[in-house]
Amino acid sequence: MAMAGFMLIVPLPSMQASAQQETFPAYLQTVASHARAQGVSESTIATVLSGLTPNQRVIELDTSQPGSQGAPPPLAPYIARHVGSSIITRGRERYAGLSSMLPAIERRYGVPAPILFAIWGHETNFGSYTGDFDLARSLATLAWEGRRRSLFEGELIALMKMVDRGVPRDRLKGSWAGAFGYPQFLPSVYLRLAVDGDGDGRSDIFSSPADTIASIANYFRDAGWRPGQPWGVRAALPSGFNVNRYATKLASPSCSRVHARHSQWKTVAEWRALGVAPLTPISGDELVSVFQPDGPGTPAYLLTGNYRVILQYNCSNYYAMSVGLLADEIAR
Repeated sequence: MAMAGFMLIVPLPSMQASAQQETFPAYLQTVASHARAQGVSESTIATVLSGLTPNQRVIELDTSQPGSQGAPPPLAPYIARHVGSSIITRGRERYAGLSSMLPAIERRYGVPAPILFAIWGHETNFGSYTGDFDLARSLATLAWEGRRRSLFEGELIALMKMVDRGVPRDRLKGSWAGAFGYPQFLPSVYLRLAVDGDGDGRSDIFSSPADTIASIANYFRDAGWRPGQPWGVRAALPSGFNVNRYATKLASPSCSRVHARHSQWKTVAEWRALGVAPLTPISGDELVSVFQPDGPGTPAYLLTGNYRVILQYNCSNYYAMSVGLLADEIAR
């Protein structure tokens, strides 16, 4: 089938989408029309979409994602696995090796470099694995499958806009869910927030540490990071302290189960008056919530608004805590 000079060659025309009952080739023609309406060039539409076939492995991975029901597992084993000596050592080495560029990035964006390195470390182990799925095929498959069509079709069109900006088609490989590069940005995030950190005129998050660190910093600044504020600090709770007594009364519009595990917001001074003692210096007027993920007698933390910024990168307490703790270790 041809449309405005765009020809698709798809050898699996009989496969049907579970949500829309639409053939994959027919759906790609729809995507081409939507991309064209958003100004994507004909050459890019053909370059990105021609020859794509559905990737059944992507559908299997997407539909097998664990749900959010039941009690959350303990945090301590996760931290032991993800903030171990190997990643700490590698993080410190990369931090030291790139130290000359970091002060300028910190001044420009207001985000501490150890946080940026912790994100890079957790996402791709400092670039050692970034995924080898063809991004166009993965995003087209996820959009066609239909459960989150609007999201993934938007990302597929954003991927085409990246090609129009000059990103080579053969670099577009990443995770099965469409994230790519050292920081694992989605295409829409790349278009909006990826920056040139080394002055060569490109926003190369595929191989440039400077562009990667600056782009993560730009993401955090855009998400509301407050300069000079820690992500959180360890805290000692008095004997018999019941965190549940101070359960939040707020309902988060997104990731509600994640945010529901944090207490009410109070100033550090107010928590001190209740016997909660920060184990690291922090301003008494800082608004924080108490988080004791593994229950009474286990480590507790005072979390600031900057912790919520980390959650915007990946809305998981396990992820955000491991990023904060890894950053603290890299900075030691």
